[in-house]
This record gives sequence, C-alpha cells and structure tokens, in this order.
Amino acid sequence: MHKPGMLVALGMAAVCLSACGPGGSACPAIAQATSVAVTVTAGYSSQVQTLHLRACQDGTCKESRVELRPGSSSVDQGCTKEGACSATASPDGTKVATLMLEALTESPMTVTASGTAPDGTALAVRTLEFRPQALYPFGEQCGKFLSASLTLDGDGLHQQPASQKPRG
Repeated sequence: MHKPGMLVALGMAAVCLSACGPGGSACPAIAQATSVAVTVTAGYSSQVQTLHLRACQDGTCKESRVELRPGSSSVDQGCTKEGACSATASPDGTKVATLMLEALTESPMTVTASGTAPDGTALAVRTLEFRPQALYPFGEQCGKFLSASLTLDGDGLHQQPASQKPRG
C-alpha cells in the first residue's frame, strides 16, 4: 500500500458516522494512528531482509526493528447500478512497515533506517529530516490527520507526497 500511514489511520475507522461541522455534515468517527510508515519500493525490496527504524521528534526518540509486510495496490472493481463500489488489493512487490509512536506533531522529525540484506550484510544507513504533512481527507470541517509516510529505495529515504483522499 502506497500510503500505509494513512491506511493505518483509516483502517481504524468505525463504520458509524457522527455529525460535526456546520450544517451537521457527516464526519467519520475514526482515530488517527500516530506512526511513521515506510514503503520499500518494489525495485529495492528484494535487497531488504530486515529493517530498523529510529524516529525523533520534539526531543523524544523511538526505535525498533519493524515487521516488513508485503505491500499492495488497490485495483478498482467498478460500481454497481445501485452505486456500491469495490476494490481489491493486488500485491505490487513493495514491502511496508510501521513504527508506532507515542505522539506525532507537525514539528520537524528525523527518521533513520538501517537493516540487513538477505545475505546478512548491512544496508546503507539512511536518514531524512522532514515535517509530517497535515491532511484533510474528509474536509477541513472533520479535522486534520498527520502523515509521516516515507519511501525507502536504493537512493535513500524520501517523504511520500500527501494525498487528500482516503485510500483503501
């Protein structure tokens, strides 16, 4: 999944909706996952056996070896006459990992990725300083979500571009 941080947040969504904002517009009753999400690109994933992340923000650091899971892309399956739409997940060769945090703010953050290759050799240590991005996937009346979503490839860590639309 290309936006695992966003998907984790949206995956925690309850089906029920609550009224909020002017005019009582419906907002999903969901909680945001405070995490750093990393997608290892398809072209680099075969070179990564283990991954260790360290994230520092506002004077607090958290680090851990993270579980690498197979990534996927959403494939649109269309909509029915009644307006019900569906999609399915299709493996895309990426690997995804999530480092859960105690808190996530819009302050600058430094993330360092290290790990091992399948043959046991150390991967190059990659570090990125960035600011988590504020997203309003359900409109500003429903509040913002913070995204700390990164991509790891052979050239290093990169911040994923923000997406305002929920995925999944």
